[in-house]
Amino acid sequence: MGFLQIDENRCKKDGLCIQDCPMNIIYFQNGDGYPVIAPADENMCSRCGHCVVVCPHGALVHAKVPMDSCPPVRKVLNINEEQAAQFLRSRRSIRLYKEQQVETEKITKLIEIARYAPSGGNSQSVEWLVIKDKSAIGRIAGMTANWIRQALKENPQLAVATAYLPAIVRAWDKGIDSILRNAPVVVVASAPGRTTNGMVDLNLALSYLELYAPLLGLGTCWAGLLQRALLSSPSLKRQVGIPEDHPYHYPMMLGYPKVKYYRLPARKPPKITFK
Repeated sequence: MGFLQIDENRCKKDGLCIQDCPMNIIYFQNGDGYPVIAPADENMCSRCGHCVVVCPHGALVHAKVPMDSCPPVRKVLNINEEQAAQFLRSRRSIRLYKEQQVETEKITKLIEIARYAPSGGNSQSVEWLVIKDKSAIGRIAGMTANWIRQALKENPQLAVATAYLPAIVRAWDKGIDSILRNAPVVVVASAPGRTTNGMVDLNLALSYLELYAPLLGLGTCWAGLLQRALLSSPSLKRQVGIPEDHPYHYPMMLGYPKVKYYRLPARKPPKITFK
């Protein structure tokens, strides 16, 4: 049996599944029959599911994309333009967290949503590391502070080019964590070296995660200082637990915010060039 099963009573032969297939491997059998994928082309299928979800008649079932995993779009859940704009503009980086631990169920729910982010070739290769141990997060922050200290020692010009780095170290020495902000959770998305679009894939996935987080009462912040240290320190990467064959990675802080925001802050006008 081939990849595609067609309900002939529902199929209108409108060719939408053929036109929308990213790999261009679906065609009308015998020129005027029902849609098929040649057995020789099945290995080219990316399992994206476009053929299943683009059919308005529900006439197509893909052997590798179960229909029960593709629920119908519910128009009642659509948001309007104004709601979407406020939703996106109200996204904030959270740097003040409650000591309250984040439930594993909520973290899992965030990652479940993040897996629907687009990925190059539908590779879905992003993997997740969740660090909830407070002492482990503290050790990682301390190693990052030591990395910054050593980097400033080896290259004093960093203090000029990146003026906040010395302040980060001074704060750490005073017991203030400006690196991971005492976040109760650090989530690391990573991808193996075999992926061609690994860094973009995981950043898209993290973006999905952080946009969904406020709906669960949570806040996030991209852990840029830790990322810089991870890129330069193999020992820190091992300490964090990122697989050695994962050159693509980015950490994110997660927790319950201590503060709320009541306005949408301004941003610089975009620079746009139309050609």
